[in-house]
Amino acid sequence: MQQENDMVEDDQSLIELPTDQGHSVEVAGALSVRLHRLDLARHVAIAPDGKRYVVATYNDTHMGRGYVTAVMPQQSDYLTLIRLAVCEINSDTAQEAVQQHIAFVQTIQQGKLDESVRSLPQASKL
Repeated sequence: MQQENDMVEDDQSLIELPTDQGHSVEVAGALSVRLHRLDLARHVAIAPDGKRYVVATYNDTHMGRGYVTAVMPQQSDYLTLIRLAVCEINSDTAQEAVQQHIAFVQTIQQGKLDESVRSLPQASKL
């Protein structure tokens, strides 16, 4: 019998990876926020310069986009507008999407978001 959550060791902490929706993903140093209905994970990541970004990963398979990880600047303490997204990445599986989510949170925490976004394919940048 498979466990509900698989555990993966990270150099900073243990991260729980969901096998289906509704489970939490913990990322060291990131602030968890309430999940929306289709979310796999949602965090506020703080860059070294103090800028805050919401990283949201959600199931968009019903729209044919697979699983989407979006990075948005935080506004008004939490509210964000989706069209202000810095970038969006599509993944084929929930596992890949969660790994992408974790990578974006860590990239923001390291102050390397701009560098990371420049390396993305043009279609992923908004």
